[in-house]
Amino acid sequence: QVQLVESGGGLVQAGGSLRLSCAASGSILRLRAMGWYRQAPGNQREMVATVTSGGVTNYADSVKGRFTISRDNAKNTMYLQMNSLKIEDTAVYYCNANVGGWGYWGQGTQVTVSS
Repeated sequence: QVQLVESGGGLVQAGGSLRLSCAASGSILRLRAMGWYRQAPGNQREMVATVTSGGVTNYADSVKGRFTISRDNAKNTMYLQMNSLKIEDTAVYYCNANVGGWGYWGQGTQVTVSS
């Protein structure tokens, strides 16, 4: 079994910052790429940022220059530093991990950006 536990969500004013964390545990010997996805009410889940085991990153156009994804392979933990937050960033943020070709999801953490 693979467990992904997100933390760091909350309420922040527009222009503020938050840092999300995702800790992976369990049968993660073949942990590969990880990523952050988000889903706002009424919208489909969308990719925010991904990072390979080698550190190659990819970002959605909407967050480029504002968000930074990173991972600590020794701690099996991934991070998302979110700066200059906008109201439209409000969503539930989910951690995703590819373990041996299988995709796993965390339970999600709410990020709410107020005006």
